[in-house]
Amino acid sequence: TGYAANYYAYIWSEVMDADAFAWFNEHGGMTRANGDHFRATVLSQGGSRPEEELYRDLTGRDPRVEPLLMKRGLE
Repeated sequence: TGYAANYYAYIWSEVMDADAFAWFNEHGGMTRANGDHFRATVLSQGGSRPEEELYRDLTGRDPRVEPLLMKRGLE
């Protein structure tokens, strides 16, 4: 249904958010170098490429669900 698809997209965005935050923490936090990397791999691309590709360019891998589980106290 439309509701189920929208809910899935919402949860998937939370997975990517929590995992990207974890990536920053694993790589020294909010440093100038990490900000430059984020700008070059994600922000500068705008909507020109699928978000999955941009995410892989940023982190070097697919999103992990574990950071969201930890954020919610489920792991």
